[in-house]
Amino acid sequence: MKREPTLDRLEREWQALLQTWEGLPEKALLQPGAVGHWSVRDVMAHIATWNEEACKALPIILAGKPLPRYLGIDAFNAREQERKRHLSLEQVREELFATHDKLINLLKTVPESAFVIPRFRKRLRLDTIGHYREHAAQLAAWRLAQGY
Repeated sequence: MKREPTLDRLEREWQALLQTWEGLPEKALLQPGAVGHWSVRDVMAHIATWNEEACKALPIILAGKPLPRYLGIDAFNAREQERKRHLSLEQVREELFATHDKLINLLKTVPESAFVIPRFRKRLRLDTIGHYREHAAQLAAWRLAQGY
């Protein structure tokens, strides 16, 4: 894998995710139950969190150092959701786009050789590309079921 194909794939999955809530009224974005008990707003906050986690982890991987361990992904996700509970929908949107931009900028500046490192590729896929796809599918199904 090289930088440009990776960035292209990331952008396709990002756009597919964004389309799942495009045009929805604010009330729908705040409605619990879009993904489990989360609203679309909560999913946005969750994706922003994992964009940020990727931005932290990828340089550590490139430095050849071990990554910090999570004491359970579900507990981490719950803690992060609670930490962001007070943010407005607009603040969550801003954070979502800011973390995505930060990720893209990071990916544009790492060495081309980073994109062939298995740990780097796997972490990028888990935190972003695959994660976007997973939640886009869930949100698309929810949106269809809601009749939006």
